[in-house]
Amino acid sequence: MTRLNGNYNYLYLIIIALMSWWLVKLTGSDELSRITVPPHSPDYFSKGYTKWEMSELGKPKSKLIADQMTHYSDDLTTHMVNPLMFFYNEKTPPWVVKSETGILSADGNDLLLNGKVYVDRAAAEGVRELKIYTFNLKVKPATSYAETDAWAELISLPSWTTGIGMKLVFAEPIHLELLSHVKGNYETK
Repeated sequence: MTRLNGNYNYLYLIIIALMSWWLVKLTGSDELSRITVPPHSPDYFSKGYTKWEMSELGKPKSKLIADQMTHYSDDLTTHMVNPLMFFYNEKTPPWVVKSETGILSADGNDLLLNGKVYVDRAAAEGVRELKIYTFNLKVKPATSYAETDAWAELISLPSWTTGIGMKLVFAEPIHLELLSHVKGNYETK
């Protein structure tokens, strides 16, 4: 009789397992629910983002600040709102570059500043203040280089210059070039 009771226990377990399997199938809970991630979706973000880059001598080379930074997992780009970038030199005040939005490439070598872009360098001994207004500036932070194909205006009072297309090297030796349709008003001595 004990042998028969042992077989009933197995029979009960098999019936319970079959009923559980049937209930799972009946409710549809056996399908794994997967959340579909949209193609260009953020994997992390920050409000109040700051990134420093130092020279080989441990002195500040550049600093990037943004109100908001969002990193995307599909193309590994970093999108920024109100980016503000500083390029430091030993002999002159820092260059300050500001735009509405910016996109940093996955490798960090290219920063595309979109919309209105303002470049400013304060006056110092032997250096006049310089303000540049342009659009859609492409910056290479590692080499302190920037360029645009858009209109640009350079103001170093009392002189001003405008042109289409610009190349600018922020590091020593500083180099600034307007590419075409250059015109301006220059102070004469």
